[in-house]
Amino acid sequence: MLARDESHLKRTPLHALHVARGGKMVPFAGYEMPVQYASGVLREHLHTRASAGLFDVSHMGQLALRPKSGQVADAALALERLVPQDIVAVAPGRQRYAQFTNEDGGLLDDLMVANFGDHLFLVVNAACKAEDEAHLRAHLSETCVIDPLADRGLIALQGPKAESVLAKFCADVSAMRFMDTGPRQVLGFDCFVSRSGYTGEDGFEISVPAEHAETLVTALLDNPDVLPIGLGARDSLRLEAGLCLYGHDIDTTTTPVEGALEWSVQKSRRTGGARAGGFPGAEKILSQFEKGASRRRVGLRPDGRAPVREGALLFADAASSEPIGKVTSGGFGPSLNAPVAMGYLPTSLSADGTQVFAEVRGQRLPLQVAAMPFVPNTYKR
Repeated sequence: MLARDESHLKRTPLHALHVARGGKMVPFAGYEMPVQYASGVLREHLHTRASAGLFDVSHMGQLALRPKSGQVADAALALERLVPQDIVAVAPGRQRYAQFTNEDGGLLDDLMVANFGDHLFLVVNAACKAEDEAHLRAHLSETCVIDPLADRGLIALQGPKAESVLAKFCADVSAMRFMDTGPRQVLGFDCFVSRSGYTGEDGFEISVPAEHAETLVTALLDNPDVLPIGLGARDSLRLEAGLCLYGHDIDTTTTPVEGALEWSVQKSRRTGGARAGGFPGAEKILSQFEKGASRRRVGLRPDGRAPVREGALLFADAASSEPIGKVTSGGFGPSLNAPVAMGYLPTSLSADGTQVFAEVRGQRLPLQVAAMPFVPNTYKR
């Protein structure tokens, strides 16, 4: 049964490398992906925080948004009809975090948008990439050519030694700062490099032609400072960094305000701004900016050592029968040697230090609302 279930799974250009290096392969977002290697999730997590970890994220969607006018500002204005972020202000060689919204203000996906000078480069989530491409075609085809870049791999190199490792193959990266991006030669290959990532650590994401992905990754892994890292540690790293996982911490039922993503919506797109509104769900989202939302994503620190997992219901006290919220991500934070979680609570109970309770195996466990990130980020700004 398992073999039949997995027969439809796609494979990234690095599949053979994962298997050869002992990756434990599991289904994820329609792909066969490594959840961990022989060293295990704990060591992979701590190695990334201390040195450099290499992640295969080739399952994510990469697209070019090319303006038919030849003016990148026209592509930026067009994309602003679908996202609440200021894309016009993204300078060449820079990128910005954004979200596709629906008419109810919910999030269809979150994505990265880069300005490559004559076009925009988008990276979207694997599980949403077909729908995202269709969404772009349905709304922007008159002004832009939507070009899926299916022949490229995508890897992330994360951790305090990422710069020194990558600089051996691309000297330009040492001059890059957080959210810088653009075409770079890496090991002689035509790549797109951004100084960003999903771990809270300084690091890079490298888009590489699929036929060269294994060669590049093998060269990076030849450095003793670098270990291959699976999905398990990727998840625990991003949770410690307080970063959302689409489909879990944010989805079509959550707005940017409810998701504590107000920082990602620039003043120019808010009420009174130069290009206020004009995106799906603007009325609801802008109203929440003015009046607040009834609930909010918060960080949670369980008392004791027991992790509180996704789906656990949250209660105001140890005895009440009506849940007030739910955990959306939770696990053990290896860097903290303690459990961490995030979830949604009524805004009135979202202040740091507020005590709530989670129901775990029939017991009520106390948690404290806590500031995120749980582990300070180390981005090079």
